[in-house]
Amino acid sequence: MAWTKYQLFLAGLMLVTGSINTLSAKWADNFVAPGCGGSQEHSFQHPFLQAVGMFLGEFSCLAAFYLLRCRAARHSDTSADLQQPFNPLLFLPPALCDMTGTSIMYVALNMTSASSFQMLRGAVIIFTGLFSVAFLGRRLALSQWLGILATIAGLVVVGLADLLSKHDSQHKLSEVITGDLLIIMAQIIVSIQMVLEEKFVYKHNVHPLRAVGTEGLFGFVILSLLLVPMYYIPAGSFSGNPRGTLEDALDAFCQVGRQPLIALALLGNISSIAFFNFAGISVTKELSATTRMVLDSLRTVVIWALSLALGWEAFHPLQILGFLILLAGTALYNGLHRPLLARLSRGRAPAEEGEHERLLGGSRTAINNAS
Repeated sequence: MAWTKYQLFLAGLMLVTGSINTLSAKWADNFVAPGCGGSQEHSFQHPFLQAVGMFLGEFSCLAAFYLLRCRAARHSDTSADLQQPFNPLLFLPPALCDMTGTSIMYVALNMTSASSFQMLRGAVIIFTGLFSVAFLGRRLALSQWLGILATIAGLVVVGLADLLSKHDSQHKLSEVITGDLLIIMAQIIVSIQMVLEEKFVYKHNVHPLRAVGTEGLFGFVILSLLLVPMYYIPAGSFSGNPRGTLEDALDAFCQVGRQPLIALALLGNISSIAFFNFAGISVTKELSATTRMVLDSLRTVVIWALSLALGWEAFHPLQILGFLILLAGTALYNGLHRPLLARLSRGRAPAEEGEHERLLGGSRTAINNAS
């Protein structure tokens, strides 16, 4: 079936904004500027402040939700079900997981390359599958277990590529290894978020934009308040600011004032996450959840290509092998092989029934799976 212009627009919007989200965060890390009090020039390494910006972008999805609700009210559109009652506190536990996982991933992004960051996020499949069996009583198909094994193999290859790649003064080998491990650790937390959403949130049929915005609100408020104690907590080698603390928001604002392009990168991060969530939800609705998964995999290719073109990282052939294995694992876990097998064996189009409904046992992702 041919896509309409609107569907092509949504697919392109999701691919572009999803790529901008990771690239803008990495771009901000590459800037060097003096901080407060005439301190020496140093890299813009403020992962927790960047995470606050990401949650601000998610929070803006609430504005889109209320615009849709107003539009539905004017046109008497009851099919949208935009006023489904729910308890907002249901989103607090997954929001806390999202806040923790996102913050860890932004710390890791300072330590490793953007392409490895994006590829290693595929580890979420492993822990999501295992947690869904342990806590939701799901039974995974053989193809999903094979997908988990393939994902583990792909992660090993990507990690090996990082070990064998040339490292500059900005990314030492020890930092790259630490960053890779932190990314995988963050995927465990993201998997817990997905289990919580499956168990407590999705059964309430909350509008996706409202769900993203509500989690963004919790994450934005809580993490903004945590910036105050982070200003005084020593962080040792994990700190990227002159004071050596977990986060120095004042130093970040001083650097932004002295290098306006950092503000542009932060704005790109905030705005892209909002549009990415909207586009992702719309792609699932207009096309399918499988299409959303495919586009998310293509985002890795775009990020990788642009990182190489901009000279942010060196090419290593093992990354190609690792990416292909990870892609195969994702395809197996989410059932993307079934349509191909159906066409080859029966010569007919596969059924798409249930494609929009499955979460942990299939192709559905976390409500705000973005960064």
